[in-house]
Amino acid sequence: MKRSRAAEIVGLALFVGLCLGIGALGAAVTATSVKTWYAELAKPSFNPPNEVFGPVWTVLYVLMAIAAWRIWRVADRETARGALTLFALQLALNLGWSVAFFGLERIGPAIAVIVVLELAIVATALAFRPVDRIAAWLLVPCILWVGFATVLNIAIWRLN
Repeated sequence: MKRSRAAEIVGLALFVGLCLGIGALGAAVTATSVKTWYAELAKPSFNPPNEVFGPVWTVLYVLMAIAAWRIWRVADRETARGALTLFALQLALNLGWSVAFFGLERIGPAIAVIVVLELAIVATALAFRPVDRIAAWLLVPCILWVGFATVLNIAIWRLN
């Protein structure tokens, strides 16, 4: 679907704002326990320093926003609907993991959320692929990072 240059720029800004907004909500939930409850947990040797997570997630949210924007700008409404619905689901699950792990301090249930999150991101990438291969590839860093985060979540659960 062809949109004006101005509409495309506004669309990109909205997608970036949405993704960074979800990230900010997750960070706010995380901040409630990262220096207290989380600091007291036993962690595996491969646990990155806390300072790594914010910048990594910021980059991932921007990549996700660009991927979704690329789908929105090229696909007709019917084609985009399913792919962007999956995208919205994985964003909600992303926030849900922060709530489960940091907000509710429930390591075990957070594993279930992050596994579903990983599957949702993969499903989103697969839905994006026929529409825009670059959009699908833009989700690969997120797939890899959430895969790592899943292993980390399981390791923390086992240690505690």
